[in-house]
Amino acid sequence: MQNMMGVLGAFKEKYLVWMNLPSITQTDIIEIIIIAFLLYHVMLWFKSTRAWTLFKGLVVILVFVLIAALFQMNTILWIAGRALNVGLMALVVVFQPELRKALEDLGRKNFVASIFSFDFSKDGEEKFSERTVNELVKACYEMGKVKTGALIVIENEILLTEYERTGITLDSQLSSQLLINIFEKNTPLHDGAIIVRGDRVLAATCYLPLSDNMELSKELGTRHRAAVGISEVSDSLTIVVSEETGKVSIAVRGVLYRNVDADFLRSKLDFMRKNDVETRRLDLLKRRLKNAKKVRQHDNK
Repeated sequence: MQNMMGVLGAFKEKYLVWMNLPSITQTDIIEIIIIAFLLYHVMLWFKSTRAWTLFKGLVVILVFVLIAALFQMNTILWIAGRALNVGLMALVVVFQPELRKALEDLGRKNFVASIFSFDFSKDGEEKFSERTVNELVKACYEMGKVKTGALIVIENEILLTEYERTGITLDSQLSSQLLINIFEKNTPLHDGAIIVRGDRVLAATCYLPLSDNMELSKELGTRHRAAVGISEVSDSLTIVVSEETGKVSIAVRGVLYRNVDADFLRSKLDFMRKNDVETRRLDLLKRRLKNAKKVRQHDNK
């Protein structure tokens, strides 16, 4: 550390004498590392919850406030200033479950392991397998034939932990037989939704938020409104099997696709699976290119 500070000091005296730079101490470097570590984990928390969507909305509002400040729009600035205090309190109330979960995770976190753990073994790994897609499609249309109602939520990037806690934990390998048995009428687990993460069924009998979208058809029941509701607050894909008609529908990002066939459902699931793996592969390729560039620069030296 002292050698590093000496090098920085010599560089400053030789090349940056014309700049009035503040002196950098060991404490400053430690503070920068701690702040960067905290910001990184805060951004990870934002990205894995509904707060990420809210954050993007807040950025848009801040841009408008900045424009108002540049053009001296005093009325808008006055309203923004008065709404700030109320908005902060509202955020705490709205995101109370996420904040509580984040603090619980913080208390259980092993900081040493998180800092020195560099496991890239999952790079390029699919979110869920093709077998899971086949089992989901098979189970949904077999249940549709006998008019067994079902509600299946497939988790994407935003974690559904708060809804998972409302049900009964299963953590079982997904199969068509398991899904059919769960939603069989007059069984303990048939009521409510199941949540799927990867190739496993996390929980059953989960409660989901109902959509208040007035444009939805009045003939739709609770299952369909719950499917649309969870798709409005997350990036999940939800499959609904109607108990009245046996038809299969899916809900994605607040849009309900009704009476879809097996090919359409499979295409949506494949897109969700392949889109994720392509993103992971792109990130892995970027890291490899960056490492290769560093190696070439080192060899040239």
